[in-house]
Amino acid sequence: QVQLVESGGGLVQAGGSLRLSCAASGRTCSSAAMGWFRQAPGKEREFVAAISRSGGSTSYADSVKGRFTISRDNTKNTVYLQMNSLKTEDTDVYYCAATVVIYYSRDRYYTEEGQYDYWGQGTQVTVSS
Repeated sequence: QVQLVESGGGLVQAGGSLRLSCAASGRTCSSAAMGWFRQAPGKEREFVAAISRSGGSTSYADSVKGRFTISRDNTKNTVYLQMNSLKTEDTDVYYCAATVVIYYSRDRYYTEEGQYDYWGQGTQVTVSS
């Protein structure tokens, strides 16, 4: 089991920055590939960024590439999403997700919602113009 708790959301002006954190707990959190997704009311959840179990591989949605950076600190069991140059269209609830993977898949990342087994409760990010 993996438990996830997001933090760091809030209100920011366009062009500003926020850093989201996802604290993971549980016996297998260090064996998990992690991802960030976001969802607006009435819309489907969409992929934002993913990082492999090892931390050596990452992937980003085209809409955030060059502005967002995903990272992880396995000593703290925490994944981060640094968001720079925020736009009003980045306003969403952001969710952290985890999926436990075997050692030989430690460099794989996952971009599909259905590939993740564990989810946090979400944190609201609002970007004002």
